[in-house]
Amino acid sequence: MYLFIISAEVLFWVFVVAGLIARYMFGLKKLGGLLLLCTPIIDVLLLIAVFITVSRGMEITTATGLAACYLGITVAFGHRLIKWADVRFSHWFGKGPKPERKYGAAHAKEERTGWLLHLLGWVIGNALLLAIIVYVDDPQRTVSLEGIMSTWAIVLVIDFIVSFSYTLAPKKNKA
Repeated sequence: MYLFIISAEVLFWVFVVAGLIARYMFGLKKLGGLLLLCTPIIDVLLLIAVFITVSRGMEITTATGLAACYLGITVAFGHRLIKWADVRFSHWFGKGPKPERKYGAAHAKEERTGWLLHLLGWVIGNALLLAIIVYVDDPQRTVSLEGIMSTWAIVLVIDFIVSFSYTLAPKKNKA
């Protein structure tokens, strides 16, 4: 399952970079858009791999749980990551404006938005983990998934503290 997760992550970025190269270096906007639209297919393939693993009674490991986490995070952050990469490619290869750094209230808002997206990814990932737990209905086989849910909740709380700290102590421009 680790191989599937790593492959999914690599393929996600291969399609993103290929789409942006097609768009900005070769001027093939439709092909670039099509390649970028392929990124959700990778998530579907990973979801199928998880379902096959679980339904065939194969061992459920931490990797199975990480696949659910990966799916939740890519659904929540995928569009934002593609937009982030698009702005930079546009600047580097398409004469677009330089990406601006945010400070103060704008940076704090961006951090809060990032945490809300993390929360969305957490909800989606945990819904998948819970669905696997309910489907398998064998606590001994799914104990690792419950551990992932607990650990991820702690990470989410830490991310909340860090993200919302910028509201109280905004990031300042050093220039």
